[in-house]
Amino acid sequence: MQQDPSGMAPEDLNHAGSVVDKAIEYMMEQKIAPISIASALLGGALGLLARTMDDRAVAAVLRNALASVENGELSEARQPPASRA
Repeated sequence: MQQDPSGMAPEDLNHAGSVVDKAIEYMMEQKIAPISIASALLGGALGLLARTMDDRAVAAVLRNALASVENGELSEARQPPASRA
C-alpha cells in the first residue's frame, strides 16, 4: 500500500509497525544477532517494495530513508528519552 496523494502515511502503518516490533522482539529473544535481524528485515522490505512499486518510487523511499539518517533522526532515537527534550 502506498501513501495517499497528500503524502500522509496509510492508516495501517501503526499496526504494521507494531507487528514488526513484535517480530524484532521475538528474534532478539531467540538470540539472533541485531545485524542479521536488520539485514533480513531490510531485504524483505526491499523485496516487497520491488514487487509493489516501480524503480523510481523505490528509489524515492530509499532517498527519504537516507535523508533521515543524514538529518540525525536515527541518532535521536538512540538517545535516552530524558535527553530528547
